[in-house]
Amino acid sequence: MIDYSFSLLSFEYFLLILVRISCFVSVAPFFGMQNTPGKLKVGLSVFISLVLFQIVPKESLGYTGIVGYSIIVLKEGITGLLIGFAANICNSIILLAGNLLDMNIGFSMATEYNPQMRTQASVSANLYSYLVTLLLIITDMHHYILRAVADSYQLIPVNGQMFQWDHLLQGMVTYMIDSFVIAFRIILPVFACIMILNCILGIMAKVSPQMNMFAVGMQLKVLLGLLVMFLTIDLFIHASDFIFDEMRKIIVYTIKGMVQS
Repeated sequence: MIDYSFSLLSFEYFLLILVRISCFVSVAPFFGMQNTPGKLKVGLSVFISLVLFQIVPKESLGYTGIVGYSIIVLKEGITGLLIGFAANICNSIILLAGNLLDMNIGFSMATEYNPQMRTQASVSANLYSYLVTLLLIITDMHHYILRAVADSYQLIPVNGQMFQWDHLLQGMVTYMIDSFVIAFRIILPVFACIMILNCILGIMAKVSPQMNMFAVGMQLKVLLGLLVMFLTIDLFIHASDFIFDEMRKIIVYTIKGMVQS
């Protein structure tokens, strides 16, 4: 049976749950996009907090005064932001892959606003970003992210954070290494074809110097890059598996960095 009665202590506990969930929703992928209405984010945060309030075991907070409660609120906000950031940071892999790809085919000057990362991104980066968002919904990864923040209360109860900054720093270093590897795997077919084309253009420039290889090469790179992207679009599904696996690993690594060892 669900108890809808609220005391002052219960309301304080509910606010702490709401702080972690709302901070998570504000930065999490798919949920925290800028084009998502603010009322929807607030409503979702309140709804999830109400559900978790009935499930999460309520332990004594053990604070004294408004300063102690403010410190707990700050810790809960940092916890939600770190978990959401761990999930959202994997979108930067797509932006890195798209920027590297456009640098090779000549689209690096054409940029658009990316509402997910709130920054300017190249055309290919935005295309891959939307594809990853669709795959994230199709594969129910958005449910996994919500379950991750809900299950975090089993390991990190309210006011139970023990921040291990060395562990979190090691997770960030691991992510930075893996992001370059995964991004290069995504653009490897285009990169290989463009490298072969550059070799051919270099040979032709020596054979017939009267030809303007710079003007010809720019058009050939665009055509070849778009053709290879079209032919290898099916492989992006397998590339997204690496991205989602990295997302799971970073989320787990982040949560472990806030659990007392």
